[in-house]
Amino acid sequence: MVSEQSPISVVRRNFSETIVGGLRTYGRAVGVGMESVGGAAGDIARGRFQWREMVHQFWYLITVTAIPAILMAIPFGVIVSVQVGNLIRQLGADSLLGAAGGLGVIKQGAPMATGLLLGGAGAAAIAADLGARTIREEIDALRTMGISPIHRLVVPRLVAMVLVAPLLNILIIFVGVAASYAVAVAAQGVTPGSYWATFGSFTVVADVWISLLKATIFGFLVVVIACQRGMEAKGGPRGVADGVNAAVVLSVVSIVLVNLVITQLSAMFLPVRLA
Repeated sequence: MVSEQSPISVVRRNFSETIVGGLRTYGRAVGVGMESVGGAAGDIARGRFQWREMVHQFWYLITVTAIPAILMAIPFGVIVSVQVGNLIRQLGADSLLGAAGGLGVIKQGAPMATGLLLGGAGAAAIAADLGARTIREEIDALRTMGISPIHRLVVPRLVAMVLVAPLLNILIIFVGVAASYAVAVAAQGVTPGSYWATFGSFTVVADVWISLLKATIFGFLVVVIACQRGMEAKGGPRGVADGVNAAVVLSVVSIVLVNLVITQLSAMFLPVRLA
C-alpha cells in the first residue's frame, strides 16, 4: 500500500526543494558572473575580445532602451515636481523644490529606471537570443568545437551592458531634471535661479557617482541573470519563454533588493548635506 502524504509534508518538501533549487541557481549565476569578468579581462589583455559582437549588442541595447528611457524620465520628473512641490508648498519652502527634484531623480529615479529598462527589454532580448541558441544546440556545438560560450557570447554582452547602463542613467537624469525644472518654473511659480541654487546646494558630485555606480551594478546583474537563464533553457520554445520570463522577474527582484542595500549604505556613510 502507498501511504498518503499529509498536506504539511507536501508543503514542506516543495518549500525545501524550492529553496535548494534557488540556491543552486544563485550559485550557477555567481559562477557565470565570475567567469565572465575574468574572461573579459583575459580576452582584452590577449587581444581576443569579440569587439564586433560587443558593438552590435551595445547598439542594439541603445536602440531598445533610449526612447523608453526618455518616455519614462519625463513623467517621473513631472510626478516628483508636482507631488513633492505640493508638500513643500504646504510647508512654506517653495525654494527647496529644486533640491527635492534633483535628489529624487538622481539618487533613486534614474538608477531604478535604468535597471528596470535593462531588466525588461535588455534581459528579455538576451535571454531569448541565448535560449534560442541553446534550443538549436548551438551552445553545445560551440563546446564541441572547444569554444567557450562564456567567452564567445556572454562576455561581449556583459561589456556592452556595463557600458550602456551609465549612459542610459545620464540620459534619464538629464531628461528627468529638465522635466522637473519645466514644471516647477512654468506651473508652480518657482524662479529659475531659486531652483538651480537649491539643486546645486543639496546635490553633490558624490550623488551622481553613486547613481552611476548603481546603474552599472544593475546592468551587471541583469546581463548575468539573463545569460544564465538563456543558456539553461530547455524544452523547446516553451522553455525559451520560461527562461525569458524568469530572467525578467529575477532581474527586477535583484535590482530592488540591491538598490535597498546600496541606499542604506549610502545613507549611512554619505548622508544628505549642503554642498
